[in-house]
Amino acid sequence: MLRSMYSGISGMKNFQTKLDVIGSNISNVNTYGFKKGRTTFKDLVSQQIAGASAPGADRGGVNPKQVGLGSQIGTIDTIHTSGSIQPTGRPLDLAISGEGFFTVANGADGQTIDRPLYTRAGNFYLDEGGNIVTAEGLYLIGSVYDVNGNETEFIGAINIPDTAKSFSIGQDGVVNYVDSDGALQIAGRVRLAKFSNNDGLEKVGGNLFAETANSGSAKVDGTEFFDLSEPGVNGTGTLVSSALEMSNVDLSEEFTEMIVSQRGFQANTRIITTSDEILQELVNLKR
Repeated sequence: MLRSMYSGISGMKNFQTKLDVIGSNISNVNTYGFKKGRTTFKDLVSQQIAGASAPGADRGGVNPKQVGLGSQIGTIDTIHTSGSIQPTGRPLDLAISGEGFFTVANGADGQTIDRPLYTRAGNFYLDEGGNIVTAEGLYLIGSVYDVNGNETEFIGAINIPDTAKSFSIGQDGVVNYVDSDGALQIAGRVRLAKFSNNDGLEKVGGNLFAETANSGSAKVDGTEFFDLSEPGVNGTGTLVSSALEMSNVDLSEEFTEMIVSQRGFQANTRIITTSDEILQELVNLKR
């Protein structure tokens, strides 16, 4: 069989993968905090027809002769550029202006954090107990304050008492509320996780990311702050209350890439068709 046929097959597979990534991007164009994907290609091994030779006394050097055997997926990147911030007027909607992730988890009792996860989607809610949670019920993790309003060395869920008349969240992450006596109290402080390599985070669905061996670690263990930072400190962004970060998907860019991928797929099918016609001519040489 001709090498070009197998090269065309590899190209078709790769452009199909790229179209899959583009389809996911477009389907999440209105997903809060979504980070788009990008597909890159690289060539496969090249078959050596003749090697290079150095110049001699009577003749110059000769370059190598190689035939490429197709392409393969190089990377599927997650692009962590910021999306636009959309005001909502809802006090539990939070956006991060800059770097960092919200930390959410199960079992956030101030002592045990069960597999912390990270998100840029700031549409939070209150559960029956007054804890700030995600739509799936994961607790928003922040620093815990004692009864005297002092910040402790523990992290856990942020609780707003059901007797609170109103509450607000500042740029520095402090959650204030007005108690039944009209006094201003502190419920906790939202803290942000920052990673040395955001691209190394793994998407686990539900607008959530998980640490990997190549992302770096936020070092959350439920007993101390470690690398969880106050908003606006240690390179993290500030919080924007009553607003949400939109998806960073650019539809014009995605449609352009979709057209390029479609034409690339068609070009590779033409390679296979042409190779098939050549093979047909070879088969029909003896009639």
